[in-house]
Amino acid sequence: MDIRKEFAPTGTLRVAINVGNGVLTSYDEETGQPGGITFEIANSLADELSLPVALKIFRSAGNVVEAVEKDEWDVAFLARDPKRAEVIAFSSPYILIEGSYLVREDSTFQRNEDVDKPGVRIAVGKGAAYDLYLSRNLQHATLERAPTTPGAVDLFLEQNLDVAAGVRQPLNEYAAQNDGVRVLPGRFMVIEQAMAVPANRAKAASYLETFVHTLISSGKVGELITRFDKHQASVPELP
Repeated sequence: MDIRKEFAPTGTLRVAINVGNGVLTSYDEETGQPGGITFEIANSLADELSLPVALKIFRSAGNVVEAVEKDEWDVAFLARDPKRAEVIAFSSPYILIEGSYLVREDSTFQRNEDVDKPGVRIAVGKGAAYDLYLSRNLQHATLERAPTTPGAVDLFLEQNLDVAAGVRQPLNEYAAQNDGVRVLPGRFMVIEQAMAVPANRAKAASYLETFVHTLISSGKVGELITRFDKHQASVPELP
């Protein structure tokens, strides 16, 4: 089978772009135009395959995962997770970002380990990588889910929750612009951002693995991190 046919059965490469991840994607609400790291990589893949590209905009990673079973996209950018891997084939990670906690300035929490206590309520974006991770790993604290990743901070404030979980960079930016909150030092998880195809496309998945390896070894990922000033993200080491 022509690899282009496996990637794009419709003849157009339908790329899912999660505009809820501010580290990897920017989005102009007025024009509907995305930008950022994933946008650049999507275009690079389409160029390499000589395929026209159609961008499919999603507000959260959870929405992207739900859409795969409706055959709404051919390629996506998502954090790797065992639950998602039931329906999605992931490449090796092309970029690493950190999951962190936002708390109020007067919170008694000083370390990530302090958070997992009975009665503690944590705001998360429904279906986000850290929602899935915390669902598996928390022993005592409970999760309160917002519809989207950016909405987790709003939920944290509106319902007077104890903690908001999210990607470190946007949380740091929010804390720098708003009094009364701070980000706990360190991280509670490393989020491995990968490229993905539907699980039944083995040849496309193999092609993506090589494509990601080249992105990293060529310095393209590092260049994109610098260009878009996302220095809290890092480039994975090649195996």
